[in-house]
Amino acid sequence: MQYNQKKVRVLSVALIVLVLAIDQIIKIWVKTHMTLGQQYEIAPWFRICFIENNGMAWGMTFFNKYVLSIFRIIAVAIIGWYIHKQISRGARLRYVFLLSLILAGAAGNIFDSMFYGLIFTASSPDYVAWLVPFGQGYAGFLTGKVVDMFYFPLIDTYLPTWLPLVGGSHFTFFDPVFNFADSAISVGVIALLLFCRKDMEPKQKESKASEDHVSASEKVSDQKGGAA
Repeated sequence: MQYNQKKVRVLSVALIVLVLAIDQIIKIWVKTHMTLGQQYEIAPWFRICFIENNGMAWGMTFFNKYVLSIFRIIAVAIIGWYIHKQISRGARLRYVFLLSLILAGAAGNIFDSMFYGLIFTASSPDYVAWLVPFGQGYAGFLTGKVVDMFYFPLIDTYLPTWLPLVGGSHFTFFDPVFNFADSAISVGVIALLLFCRKDMEPKQKESKASEDHVSASEKVSDQKGGAA
């Protein structure tokens, strides 16, 4: 099914807004209804566990908070520009959809860093955070903490004692606590690798193939002209 560029742009923006809205609704509810470290067991393998982190997706920390936030903003801007270029050249809706999913996930975590420190009190194991007048929160611009809540301990057990070095120790799989924005990024990246590898190939290959096709057509035409 073919979509015109205007419709693809509208669908892309709608998806980004939807993912951002769901992500922020979940985070704000958790931030204002749960104490830090509190858990709700939905199933033995699924819990809502409120934690905060200063780092990247899945709680990783590699950079200074300011550097990380600026890096995220630049990355989102680049992805947004790339989506615009892909729509302009008529890329498949599936490809644009997945790129938009990644952009929305990245932007969701940026919102936490940009604004949560300005509008919320600090979370604590002893009390629930609440909204405060803008600028009177627990941190400055770009230094707010990212809210995470989804925890899937699919395997929660102790390793056999006969195993060398690690025998008898506690083992959990899957251990990271993450949020809806992280999920959007991960699903988008994995789906791109599985279903859109051709879309990610350099444009030069497409141009070369087109040029080869034109050259072959011209050659056939010349041969026919010579025969005539």
